[in-house]
Amino acid sequence: MLSTGTRFDPVSRPASRAFMRPAPRHFGWKRWLAALPLAAVAGLAFNASAPAGTPSPESVAAVPEQVQGQWSLASARDLLAVIEESAGEGLNPADYNPDALRAAIEAKRGGPALDALATASALRIAHDYADGRVDDKAALDWHIDAPADLNLIAAGLAEALDQGRLGKWLRGLLPDNDQYRALRAAYAGARGDDALRAQLRANLERWRWMPRELGDRYIYVNVPSYRLSVMSGGLEEATYNVVVGSPKTPTPQLALHAQSVVANPGWTVPQSIIKSGGLRGKGFRWTKRADGSLSAWQPPGPTNALGRIKIDMPNPHAIYLHDTPNHAVFSRENRALSHGCVRVENIEDLAAMLQGGDGLDDALAEPSRTKTFQLEKSMPVYLVYFTAQADPDGTIRYVGDPYGRDRALLAKLGAPGGEAVQVATR
Repeated sequence: MLSTGTRFDPVSRPASRAFMRPAPRHFGWKRWLAALPLAAVAGLAFNASAPAGTPSPESVAAVPEQVQGQWSLASARDLLAVIEESAGEGLNPADYNPDALRAAIEAKRGGPALDALATASALRIAHDYADGRVDDKAALDWHIDAPADLNLIAAGLAEALDQGRLGKWLRGLLPDNDQYRALRAAYAGARGDDALRAQLRANLERWRWMPRELGDRYIYVNVPSYRLSVMSGGLEEATYNVVVGSPKTPTPQLALHAQSVVANPGWTVPQSIIKSGGLRGKGFRWTKRADGSLSAWQPPGPTNALGRIKIDMPNPHAIYLHDTPNHAVFSRENRALSHGCVRVENIEDLAAMLQGGDGLDDALAEPSRTKTFQLEKSMPVYLVYFTAQADPDGTIRYVGDPYGRDRALLAKLGAPGGEAVQVATR
């Protein structure tokens, strides 16, 4: 089973929401830092001509007078401690320029040089904790919005420095849920197994891409596990076998909302399937469109490709949950078989759970007639990709990598300490 319960303690974790607060209004160094747009943050923290987190001579020279001496040595030590801890998160401390920061602390050098150096390193690690190290997530078919407003991270840094709680603020940007903690513990305990540690690093990174609050009740589809879970209060309420997209037509990673249950749906065939020549069977209604291309629609009925039920969750990728007339596929070990949508075994039970069941059986009794039931309250749906996940007791299960995404992610993430990237074959 999957446990993704999150806890929020307004006393112990106020820093996790710091980047949502408005910038301070008075003038001075905080006003300057908080007002930095993300492009300016990138200029300080992600300068392409130097290692990540290392300010160039030009960026140091450009630091305005208002920020001189704003980084105390105590805050710099807190930052250095967090940087050193980042190895336990599967990140590379060297990306945050710890040697230069350590040298400045040991020499007790304050002033604008320390300000520029520490600010660049802090912004870089804050970004990586809040939103993950990898920026080009879409290249890995991940289309879930960033969990933090990255344009406001500078404001959170300014406030944390002002209140003397830099370390607490930075650590509070990391995911605070059972899955992340279990994966981090497994990563610490897998020393000596480089391939396994690489796989765990990939999944720790993915959790940094996830929303920090998933909701009290939601649908969670982990593509590599071929399972759909209904989560309630951090516990698994129900689970279903699923078929997901094949490696040629993978299921994208999305955060959606289920809004309706459709009994006896018709199927408007995606153009990608028509163009690929992958359409099989009879009973399709073909129409010639104004541009000369063909469209196809399959009426509801026992042979409809969507089966008897579709759970609609509007999105530009045309992905939804649905039934299938071929239930034998659910007994297969490898269930990466679809054109991208998610087929759900016993979907009528899931539909009744979402919709309440009122009138659904009567609608299904008329298989040629489509009826849509709007949900009283939409439900969050997460289509995600984790090749390692924790059971409630903390045991890690390794569920395969049908799309080969771990290796591609690790290539972007880079290996800690220059180690070769290896991927566990499990």
